Amino acid sequence: MKEISCKLLVIGAGPGGYVCAIRAGQLGVDTVIVEAGKPGGTCLNVGCIPSKALIHAAEEFEKVAHMAGGKSPLGISVSAPVLDLGKTVAWKDGIVSRLNSGVAGLLKKAGVKTVHGWATFRDGKTVEVETETGSQVIRAETIVIATGSAPVELPFLPFGGPVISSTEALALSAVPKKLAVVGGGYIGLELGMAFAKMGAEVTVVEAMPRVLAQYDAELTRPVVKRLAALGIEVMTGAKAKGLSTQGQAGKGDALLVETADGKNAKVSADKILVTVGRKPVTEGWGLDQIDLDRTGKFIRIDDQCRSSMRGIFAIGDVTGEPMLAHRAMAQGEMVAEIVAGHKRNWDKRAIPAVCFTDPELVTVGLSPEEAKAQGEIKIGLFPFAANGRAMTKLGEDGFVRVVARADNHLVLGIQAVGQGVSELAAAFGLALEMGARLEDIAGTVHAHPTQGEGFQEAALKALGHALHI
Repeated sequence: MKEISCKLLVIGAGPGGYVCAIRAGQLGVDTVIVEAGKPGGTCLNVGCIPSKALIHAAEEFEKVAHMAGGKSPLGISVSAPVLDLGKTVAWKDGIVSRLNSGVAGLLKKAGVKTVHGWATFRDGKTVEVETETGSQVIRAETIVIATGSAPVELPFLPFGGPVISSTEALALSAVPKKLAVVGGGYIGLELGMAFAKMGAEVTVVEAMPRVLAQYDAELTRPVVKRLAALGIEVMTGAKAKGLSTQGQAGKGDALLVETADGKNAKVSADKILVTVGRKPVTEGWGLDQIDLDRTGKFIRIDDQCRSSMRGIFAIGDVTGEPMLAHRAMAQGEMVAEIVAGHKRNWDKRAIPAVCFTDPELVTVGLSPEEAKAQGEIKIGLFPFAANGRAMTKLGEDGFVRVVARADNHLVLGIQAVGQGVSELAAAFGLALEMGARLEDIAGTVHAHPTQGEGFQEAALKALGHALHI
């Protein structure tokens, strides 16, 4: 097969990789992208997009089930709903397929050549790709590594049979009667809550003293309250130890657990969803052929995503936390512009993180504790219980919180928990990116009635004169 030469080679067509390739193509850079699977990576195919589709379906089903039980305060009553998860998954797959085609089309429009196959480094400038039609050698002046991450597998709970990762959970054809979730982070709780709404009996096993430990307790309290309301059993300070099988797989399996008080327990489960984190994909593509410095398991990069080897950049999950698609996208866009000769830098202080639990969580910038470590601060918190729009949506549980410096009122961090607050992430990120002060947010006219008014009120509260509380 004829050798390909290009200015830029991108390995991996996930959010970071495809954005990098598209932007490079737009700037006239001769670009090739290599992907073994479908374009869009984990996020589009088995992560962000399909999980949100499943979460939405679960929310709609629960609403109707609530109405069927005669418990709706809206005065709506319906007959008992029935969920066909197979149809739900087919709908989800249709969305993914349309987005796959969209990404492929955007790459083509930007003039990017796509090579389907598994890439392996020969040296710092050369990659060999195993394609369906044979081996393809690609030489490039610059290479971007965007290989992403994969679910962490526990040695005592290997994937297979009743033990599944988030990938398999998003492709189930039926709702399991009993679901055990190992790991109480955002992935475990997002999917655990969705399956509970669809009728599964869910147990969450978390080794830490509380779930969603990366967020502060005040922020996660409404989520913990909702877990209980959904009937989800949460075992904190508990460690999964392995699988006890009685009979055929999935027919009487039990998860062995060491509880917080040191006792042994069994959690009956048809499926055991393991969500204990993700690891960078650094094996199987010849990383040993090039000498890149690491930070733990991740590829070490500088503030321009340059690796320790000249001409090789790395972006996205393979470079470490936060493992967020929009972080990878921002890095990919920046690297493309650097390769094209532009002067670019990147500041990670304003990256929002969203947890699509019920209610949703949004954080951007510093938490109150992180901000306190830097000096004296002001905090303004406004509850959605005092917000008219939240009331009309039955979404009164939650709040918006703004953290700012005490001396000059520079906003350092913004957090929110509540129904639909993921859509406030853009406003929060923009405020930090623009270097807003409390007075800037307080002086911005917010539309009424919206939940966004909680943002303005939180800033007013920090200034000492909230209007509606």
